[in-house]
Amino acid sequence: MSETVRTHHRVRASELVGRNWLNTGGKTLDLEALRGKIVLLDFWTFCCINCLHVLDELRPLEEEYSDVLVTVGVHSPKFEHEADPVALAAAVERYEIHHPVLDDPELETWKAYTARAWPTLVVIDPEGYIVAHLSGEGHADGLAVLIPELIAEHDAKGTLHRGSGPYVAPEPTSGTLRFPGKALFLPAGRGSGADEASDGGAAAGAATQGSWLVTDTGHHRLVELGTDFQTVLATFGSGTKGYADGPAAGDTATAQFNEPQGLVLLPGDVAAKVGYDVVIADSVNHRLRGLSLTDGKASTLAGNGVQRLLETGPARVDEDAAGFTGRLSDHPLEVSLSSPWDLVWSRKLNAVVVAMAGTHQIFSFDPVSGEVDIIAGNGLEGLLDGPAHEAWFAQSSGLAEDADGSIWVADSETSALRKLAIDDDGAITVETAVGKGLFDFGFRDGAAEEARLQHPLGVTVLPDGSVAIADTYNGAVRRYDPATKTVSTLARGLAEPSDVIVDHTKAAGSEPLLVVVEANQHQLVYVPIPKEAQQVDEGASQTHRPKSPVAPGPLELTVRFTAPTGQKLDDRWGDPTQLKISSTPPELLVSGGGTSVGLLRTLELSQDVPEGILHITARAAACDGPETEDGEIPDHAACHLYQQDWGIPVLLQADGDTELVLDLRGMD
Repeated sequence: MSETVRTHHRVRASELVGRNWLNTGGKTLDLEALRGKIVLLDFWTFCCINCLHVLDELRPLEEEYSDVLVTVGVHSPKFEHEADPVALAAAVERYEIHHPVLDDPELETWKAYTARAWPTLVVIDPEGYIVAHLSGEGHADGLAVLIPELIAEHDAKGTLHRGSGPYVAPEPTSGTLRFPGKALFLPAGRGSGADEASDGGAAAGAATQGSWLVTDTGHHRLVELGTDFQTVLATFGSGTKGYADGPAAGDTATAQFNEPQGLVLLPGDVAAKVGYDVVIADSVNHRLRGLSLTDGKASTLAGNGVQRLLETGPARVDEDAAGFTGRLSDHPLEVSLSSPWDLVWSRKLNAVVVAMAGTHQIFSFDPVSGEVDIIAGNGLEGLLDGPAHEAWFAQSSGLAEDADGSIWVADSETSALRKLAIDDDGAITVETAVGKGLFDFGFRDGAAEEARLQHPLGVTVLPDGSVAIADTYNGAVRRYDPATKTVSTLARGLAEPSDVIVDHTKAAGSEPLLVVVEANQHQLVYVPIPKEAQQVDEGASQTHRPKSPVAPGPLELTVRFTAPTGQKLDDRWGDPTQLKISSTPPELLVSGGGTSVGLLRTLELSQDVPEGILHITARAAACDGPETEDGEIPDHAACHLYQQDWGIPVLLQADGDTELVLDLRGMD
């Protein structure tokens, strides 16, 4: 990148202000102390899957440039629970963040840097000036070009200071489990000890009573527990973060996982055909893995390990490039996935249904044929019902099938309970039972249309047909009754419950128990289903982000995008950029909505709507490699699709702004 691009107007970085610092050994940092370093501010919130992707994207850069680059995570919470300093400290440990983190609960630093989306990256040069403002994920390649340019420039000027950074590692937690994600009951005869029942002891007990398989997410492995949740019957995976197939059982295991999450046990006849018993959502590896409980071997079933954000062929910004409903590939190891989070077996589809959190979609995987399909969601983040190919989801993280074959979905970022209603012919319609949108949450029971959840991650169907929800950020288990369309509370006081399962084998009286994965207490617990559910009303809330004052009438929207050095906008099929715009309420937008090419749009805002949210999705396609002699992109070039979804709260007032500028990839 040429210096003239970066220095046409130099903007001094604002000070870092917040409540507290983590990973600094108790020290407070300021920009003066970081002068001489390249500083990368990562505005994140721990609920956000795109933010978690960015953490992993940045790790190689942090390691390679550890003597000159200081990443500072600025945690600016979306949900009320994320403002809890104890919950934030647990998240920093859970996601193995090895850089300083500023706790910014009042969004002071967020506002100072005009951040409008999670995640947002801001690059500050060694002299304290902002040189880049990036929204969304997928910017690692561009940063890998920008950072060496800044090093060369400031080495020559004498303004670069090399040496260790301010990170101080905290004390880790210890125990059998570490931030467990999901759990699966293994009936008698299906667990790893099924062939060892004659030996007596724990294996015999498991063979007759069943056992529980848990994704020990923080230890990057799976653990099989007895029904007392204390006895370890087996472990699967080496416990070292990574990716490797092969032997997974015991101390000699070489197989590796990376933050495994959801699990599903295949029907016995299907398992016999394919040679494995359990499908695992290996979230950070962006793969589906298989585990044979009889020989303890792990295998890869689907996913090439490349996150689905990255396109390896010609980049397109039309509807098919962002996400469509239909067949992806008959070759499952060639498919790109993105943070698979939970799994359930669908009797109607005769396939594994996958909550693909990273693309806000629902996939299916057929273990016998290997086919991978997108069955619901067009890739846009939000809450929109209707035919499967038109629906919007937001980081779906929990799945369960009911007696009718419908799939219930814990849609975490919209704090919603959704349903996939599947017809006998396989047609799918998406419905919302509880939830309003991306920025609406709370803790309220009662009529479903007024009830509120807060970032639920798990869901299960109770014997009476009602639905229990792991209401994660409320620390509760909630219940939705489809017959009365009401919500109630079954249990409270849990530490980030990430999954809930009905256990029919242990009963309190004649009633089954719930098994709750209590992630932040690193344990599984039994919870009785009360005869009388609680009625809680602690109110409905909205994400407290500053509302942008805008004037009614014309609003000029500009989304800035500069392709990284070494990339060129891919104009082989026309304009390689696109905007998709809508609003809540719909009446806010008089004109200018819909989808069209280009990153400039004139909107017409209503005179009669006092406030609302503009939903804006921007896409741009660019390709790597040197240009050919005729200036064209080579056919073999690797191409990238940049995308960001914004929900911009706006307040209509006569003296408000008449233009709105957003950065998809803005360079100063």
